[in-house]
Amino acid sequence: MDSPVVTRLFRQLFRHHPTCQLRRNLATLAAALRDVRRQRLHELHGQPLHRHQPQLQDHRRPQRRSYVSRGRSGSGTGTPESESNWQQRSDVFQQDMSEEFQRYPMVTAMDLRGRKERPRRVKMFMRDFIEDSLYNPNYGYFSKQVVIFTPGEPFDFHSLYDELDFHALLSRRYVEFEDSLDAVSPCETRQLWYTPTELFRPYYGEAIARYLIANYKLTTYPYYDLIIYEMGAGRGTLMLNILDYIRDVDPAVYDRTKYRIIEISTQLATLQHSQLMQSSAARGHADKVEIINQSIFDWVQPVPSPCFFLAFEVFDNFAHDILRYDISTRKPLQGIVLIDENGDFYEFYTPQLDPVAARYLRVRDVATDGRYKVPYPTTRLGRWLAAQKPLAPNLSDPEYIPTRLMQFFEVLGRYFPAHRLLTSDFHSLPGAIKGLNAPIVQTRFQRQPVPVTTPLVHQGYFDIMFPTNFQTAEATYQAITGKLTRVLTHEEFMRRWAYVEDTETRSGENPLLTWYKNASVLYTV
Repeated sequence: MDSPVVTRLFRQLFRHHPTCQLRRNLATLAAALRDVRRQRLHELHGQPLHRHQPQLQDHRRPQRRSYVSRGRSGSGTGTPESESNWQQRSDVFQQDMSEEFQRYPMVTAMDLRGRKERPRRVKMFMRDFIEDSLYNPNYGYFSKQVVIFTPGEPFDFHSLYDELDFHALLSRRYVEFEDSLDAVSPCETRQLWYTPTELFRPYYGEAIARYLIANYKLTTYPYYDLIIYEMGAGRGTLMLNILDYIRDVDPAVYDRTKYRIIEISTQLATLQHSQLMQSSAARGHADKVEIINQSIFDWVQPVPSPCFFLAFEVFDNFAHDILRYDISTRKPLQGIVLIDENGDFYEFYTPQLDPVAARYLRVRDVATDGRYKVPYPTTRLGRWLAAQKPLAPNLSDPEYIPTRLMQFFEVLGRYFPAHRLLTSDFHSLPGAIKGLNAPIVQTRFQRQPVPVTTPLVHQGYFDIMFPTNFQTAEATYQAITGKLTRVLTHEEFMRRWAYVEDTETRSGENPLLTWYKNASVLYTV
């Protein structure tokens, strides 16, 4: 799909009008998208266009994060604008924005939190652009767009023959769920996704509860309470499943349990509270639960007591910085996003790294002893061969570095010194855009995923989802917190802590074990 064209189409669609009400504009968009596809097919001489279209069988949340369109930013070479600033030229547009780059003020995602309109005539680091796009309280993706699928009654896996039966039943419930939403409020741009907690309820949460009880009793019981923090709790389903299990299986531990959710999205925090009050069984947990509606990065209250910190599918939406490297010197240049008066995006690169990106590179180098992947040839022969290519670029492919993840580890080390981390996320993602550790970027239109090829997209309407390099993340966590850890695959962790017979089909296949093959679990030991 031609990303610059699609970007402009989405911007025109959403700039002045509320979502889910403009069927005339949506029809225009659909026609325009078809024209773009025909144009690309013609350019490819009739060859079919291959692009990732995540479906349920990808074993990720159908429509969970990924799309982008290039807002006048491409993968062309970096051109020096001065000795200190590099502008990333587009493959399509060649407009020089150097003067605007010098004139526009530098802002952060924090500066934009109070704004109700998307910013213009500013510049910011890529991590601030991504964070603003995903988490701005007034137009961010998670603040305004996200709907989390729930399948209703838990799946009876013993009644299903195999995984194909499970997938078929899941697909039917998925359609029925969205049909029920459309019956109340039709919406062709609904951002709907699911989590393993919802798919394998309550068995997934019960596995986590067993891990918590066992490790609590081995370490701090009975001298301290069982204090659980969960970040990014979605609908609150994991919280309810964990508390239900502890109450039913170990009342003595339940009496000493405190559950605290840290949720940046006001919309999701409200949903979590309503889930807590929905039934008498759930309301029984009310005195155990505290929902804290704030960003973990705003945390300033020390928590000296031992606690468990849960973060499931959270790292993938942490903002990243973008770097490119000078091919000849291998020096990094940091990406800055410029937004002009029309809301169009431009990338600039500067060799002056900000303190956050510079610190991440130092910590990574020390933590990994210099052993990590880079997006450029590391041998003299490799660099020579790369230089012989026609129109060889002077900058490498982009690398996305998890600066927000580093800051999260610093928060844990500073304010939760006695914590034990338990986290799960994707170590690889199909259909990622170009670059090392690059995200998938997509939105959803007429119940279909729409992937794009850049994170520079209309803020709030696209999910930007990164893979986690668990080898580097583990080393970084250890270096910052001084704690020991272990990494397991999703299947290995579930075989240890889940009652796998609960999710086994009649054929012997087990979706709890075979789905999420691209996920890993990291925990403190």
